[in-house]
Amino acid sequence: MNRSLQGRAPGLQVSNGYYNPGTPIIRGTSNNNQNRSWVMKDTVGLDFDTEGYDAIIENPFNRPSAHPLSTFSIDVDAASYSNMRRFLSLGQMPPAGSVRIEEMINYFTYDYAQPTGEHPFSIHTEMSDAPWNPKHKLVLIGLQGKKIPVENLPASNLVFLIDVSGSMSDDNKLPLVKSSLRMLVAQLRPQDKVSIVVYAGAAGVMLNPTSGDEKKTITDVIDKLEAGGYTAGGEGLRKAYSLARQSFVKGGNNRVILCSDGDFNVGESSDAAMEKLIEKERESGVFLTVLGYGMGNYKDNKMQKLANKGNGNHAYIDGITEAKKVLVNEFGGTLFTIAKDVKLQIEFNPKQVAGYRLIGYENRMLASEDFNDDKKDAGELGSGHTVTALYEIIPAGVASDFLRDVDPLKYQANPPIPNAFSSETNEWMTIKFRYKNPDGDKSLLLEHVVKQQPIALGKTSDNFRFAAAVAEMGMLLRSSAFKGEANFDQVIRLAKGARGQDEEGYRAEFIRLVESAGSMVGNK
Repeated sequence: MNRSLQGRAPGLQVSNGYYNPGTPIIRGTSNNNQNRSWVMKDTVGLDFDTEGYDAIIENPFNRPSAHPLSTFSIDVDAASYSNMRRFLSLGQMPPAGSVRIEEMINYFTYDYAQPTGEHPFSIHTEMSDAPWNPKHKLVLIGLQGKKIPVENLPASNLVFLIDVSGSMSDDNKLPLVKSSLRMLVAQLRPQDKVSIVVYAGAAGVMLNPTSGDEKKTITDVIDKLEAGGYTAGGEGLRKAYSLARQSFVKGGNNRVILCSDGDFNVGESSDAAMEKLIEKERESGVFLTVLGYGMGNYKDNKMQKLANKGNGNHAYIDGITEAKKVLVNEFGGTLFTIAKDVKLQIEFNPKQVAGYRLIGYENRMLASEDFNDDKKDAGELGSGHTVTALYEIIPAGVASDFLRDVDPLKYQANPPIPNAFSSETNEWMTIKFRYKNPDGDKSLLLEHVVKQQPIALGKTSDNFRFAAAVAEMGMLLRSSAFKGEANFDQVIRLAKGARGQDEEGYRAEFIRLVESAGSMVGNK
């Protein structure tokens, strides 16, 4: 986007490693989930800009008798959490469309046991009461990716694709991109290669493939970048993927790393055109990491689509501390895929379950038949990554206004009759997993049966209670129809009791953010 930035905010403040440009005004047409776009204006002279967020329609409760299967792709993105932190740090509640609860949950790591068998991840489940609705149960499904030591990771072929258009001149955009990539370059090994492509009104190659031990050569190119011009994102993506294919490392980590505010406005810029481009390019075996920067015109919805369609992941970098988390602390998980197209399909036993709903993952839902279709794209799991999903369960025999009836069926039984196995077993659900190896085309299948009885909330693991606290916070921020008795006080109590070791202080920071949100709405 080519726009004047006259009157750029003076005296940019940095607090706890996150940029604070001053107090904005956030305006929107409504607070409900249908609001697709919010307007944000800086009070110190910046132009009137828009941020883009897609509407989220929350997953409803389903009856197993009518909908026995729930199918979805994993999601290791965490952009929504750091974006939410940015809003709360500025004294504003985030727009509902920006709050993706699964990304908030998966921002944090959980203490799941490492895998010990042939598969690259381990599976963990736990069940207790739902804190916001004690009549309901909450089921945690956790995946722990195998942690591969950095020295054993495959060689990398990385292409930095950097947006240097005029909209990237703010201090929390291109200057922060430069700082982020310098930290990433410091992690590279001699066997790794880096290329650099930039785009503004057009795209160009700034650095051909260069060994990771030539760090000064790489950082010198990064340091010389300046912002100006329009935003030809489509041309930049094509050139970056072409360069990645030319230097393709068989059995290695081939990846484009896009750094942008997502505000494409020259060439392919519509969602449909960008999705088509990315879907074609991903067939080459090149993965995509999308790093979002800036505020005011940030296009979260476009960045999400690029990452989802491009065998990739998406992070929002709101400051140097977040850059360090994503590109240094979680280097392996962010850049090295150990399993791709990871899908889950859960079959619920109507003898035990009257209703269920998946919390979050709304843009990752799949049709039941997609589970066995190896051509259907799904999410990637990185080295050492954890993925957590929560199901809220209405136990059999519990009445609920969330379960709505339909007229009796004319041509089949009302309701379908459970088979003999479901009526005799104490199983709650069967979880099926499919995944492919990073260079594979055929998926592998795992199964895990949940038959354990629920335990008291106070006896659950720190993993369970903290994930539940984050989910409850997300429902409060979204003003969810399913929030029940949720309140900020309860979130704080749950989170404080489940901090665990918290070596990096991420969970302590979450508690501070909850306290801030509670103060804003007057609900402590």
